[in-house]
Amino acid sequence: MKAFFKQKRGRVLAFVGLSLVVMVLASCATQPSPVEVAEPPGFFSGLLHGFLIFFTFIGSWFTDYRIYAFPNSGGWYDFGYLLGASMFLGGGGASAR
Repeated sequence: MKAFFKQKRGRVLAFVGLSLVVMVLASCATQPSPVEVAEPPGFFSGLLHGFLIFFTFIGSWFTDYRIYAFPNSGGWYDFGYLLGASMFLGGGGASAR
């Protein structure tokens, strides 16, 4: 029984350590200065961009194209992006039975 808790504790510590490393690396990410845009991408653009995430990701390897539109309209774009990506990638419960 002691070995089980020791193994579980090691996994938790490894997860916490990995999470901290990922957060530190993510904190170094920057965005370019926003330029004045008459109409930034909104909900429907986010929905389309989320649905095309796989193709955009592959295209971003060969071009200077981003997966995520910048500047965007904020929360509505994010929500559309999340819905589009969920539809394309199968959602959370696609394989649940």
